[in-house]
Amino acid sequence: MTNDEPTRSDGDHRPPLAGLRVIDMSTVLAGPNCARYLADFGADVVKVERPGGDSLRNMAWRDPRDGEGLWWKLVNRTKRTVVLDVKDDTDRGVLLGLVDGAHVLVENSRPGTMERLGLGPDVLLDRNPSLVITRVSGFGQDGPYADRAGFATIAEAMSGLAALSGEPDGQPLLPPIALTDEVTGLAAAFATMVALHSGVGQEVDANLLETMFQMMGPLASLYGVTGEQQPRLGAGLPYTVPRGTYRCVDGRWVAVSTSSDSVAVRVMEVLGVGDDDRFSSFEGRVAHRLELERIMTEWCSRRTRSEVLDAFTAAEAAIGPVYDMADIAADPHYAARGAIESVDGTPMQALVARLSATPGSLRWSGRPLDADGDEIRRSGWA
Repeated sequence: MTNDEPTRSDGDHRPPLAGLRVIDMSTVLAGPNCARYLADFGADVVKVERPGGDSLRNMAWRDPRDGEGLWWKLVNRTKRTVVLDVKDDTDRGVLLGLVDGAHVLVENSRPGTMERLGLGPDVLLDRNPSLVITRVSGFGQDGPYADRAGFATIAEAMSGLAALSGEPDGQPLLPPIALTDEVTGLAAAFATMVALHSGVGQEVDANLLETMFQMMGPLASLYGVTGEQQPRLGAGLPYTVPRGTYRCVDGRWVAVSTSSDSVAVRVMEVLGVGDDDRFSSFEGRVAHRLELERIMTEWCSRRTRSEVLDAFTAAEAAIGPVYDMADIAADPHYAARGAIESVDGTPMQALVARLSATPGSLRWSGRPLDADGDEIRRSGWA
């Protein structure tokens, strides 16, 4: 075994998805994230890259130790990797051999691309009738926008998220992280497991737009029933106040929630307005939003963050410090939970959930280009 070969041992337990064979033909984020969650819990995931490799290898921040992309190391952890040119007869044969023994294939090409390559669901399911084909796209496999290029930014704009984000008199804002790709990866992984549980080979149609639209809660119902639209309120919500981030006298910030009436009552006591009838109900607090936000802002501005946190915690009110990555790295709760795990010497998020009897494991970070190619071309899934 060379240094580039992954260690297959998982310790004393058998991961819950051990024996599940997944082909990951997707690129960049949403599709690979779907396959990542399956790999995290024990699936044997073979990452099929085109010649030259997935563009995620060269996207955003790189590890200064080896030049590899940090996003690549995270999203493609615990996957084996092979380079195949599906237009080459030999490489195509290798891929189809993998298809014959696979349970899942994940792809995120623009709709119609796999069909043009002769790898559409009809071909794949004819070879392997029990195969689950998870197709992650921008707008879904059909509909008038299906052929459009799909990116997270567009989904965030068209799902309603951007229209809700920002100050009332400001521009609609987009999230500063790859939110849609991350959430769609989770949704696609969930849908994949549902399809597998059905026992029927089939397509799973997951897309960025509708995944983010699901995050809008009852807003579609609200508009359909009343014609009302939720306004932009900065960090606020239309049905509860105070809610948002507040600056303390030392320049640090806290976040406060009062979405539970019992918590809101305790917050009013901390602020010294517990006997003010204007703030005794959700309706009253919402009706006097500006005044209550002013009180909250001024109260925090006269105290350090530690003082604010101590006062709210003593009252069992909902509050938390606004953290950056340095704060997270030093936080004792994150440490106690093992929320950051070192994988091949690279710190990254640990498993998305814990299973008490059959936990998953992070076995290696994203591998070098074609690191397992010789073995896979020679032996397939063996």
